[in-house]
Amino acid sequence: MKRTIKTLCLTLMLVAIGNGTAIAQTLKVPAPSPLMTLKQAFALSDISIEYSRPSAKGRSVYGGLVPFGKVWRTGANGSTKITFGEDVTINGTALKAGTYAIYSIPNKDKWNIMFYSDLKLGGNVAEYNTSNEVLKIEVNTKALRDTVNTFTININDITASKCDIELAWELTSVKFTVTANIDATIMSNIDKSINSDSRPYFQAASYYFENNKDMNTALTWVNKAVEQNPKAFWVMLLKAKIENKLKDTTAAIASANKVIAMAKEAKNDDYVVMAEALISSIRTPVVAVPTEAVKPKKKK
Repeated sequence: MKRTIKTLCLTLMLVAIGNGTAIAQTLKVPAPSPLMTLKQAFALSDISIEYSRPSAKGRSVYGGLVPFGKVWRTGANGSTKITFGEDVTINGTALKAGTYAIYSIPNKDKWNIMFYSDLKLGGNVAEYNTSNEVLKIEVNTKALRDTVNTFTININDITASKCDIELAWELTSVKFTVTANIDATIMSNIDKSINSDSRPYFQAASYYFENNKDMNTALTWVNKAVEQNPKAFWVMLLKAKIENKLKDTTAAIASANKVIAMAKEAKNDDYVVMAEALISSIRTPVVAVPTEAVKPKKKK
């Protein structure tokens, strides 16, 4: 009987320990440096960034929490990782498509930013090996007016083939420019598509307009796009913009007025506003003031 009671007590104790372990394993609490995944459509593919975001919490960051002159994982926990879906250049230097760990060496006025091939190193910077650097660049720091408490990476100033990636924390930011050489590929694709059955006239005209190609060709294509979809006010707005760039302001205003009429019928106020703004800019062009005209007068 005593043995049975002892066995029962031992069993209950093991169950209690097991339940406690299970509860501990399922307990979820906020991460001190939460993981962030950023994905941005860019050029003909995407840029993806995965990083953990530490917060300053009143601490001095650069020169303190993050020492000057030493390799930093550029975030918290594991290393920051960036993936380019196509070949790019970073501040003018070529970098193949793929995934890289980003490490950096912060200093007061300049940083080194390294694109690293070993994705398993993580935060163990003591074993950092320069032979794994695929690309190393130097960038200037910029003093921020407002404090960024949590380490932040942004993709800004995006165009068809260029964007800036900015790293900001506390009162400091650095950035580098990513460029994709896609113009030759797109031009080749346009030539093939225009001669196919689908004929994407609107997309082709848009690319020509945005990238300052031959505006007469762009006008031909946008006119064909209008024929394909006569009620598409967004196509008509592109036509007005192309006509304006060709300095045919009369035609541009006429097309913009058609946009207003069609957009009002479709109850799309955004395009009404954009067309009205285009008409206003044509009728009241911004005149550049000569530098001499704004010089302060010398006191007698």
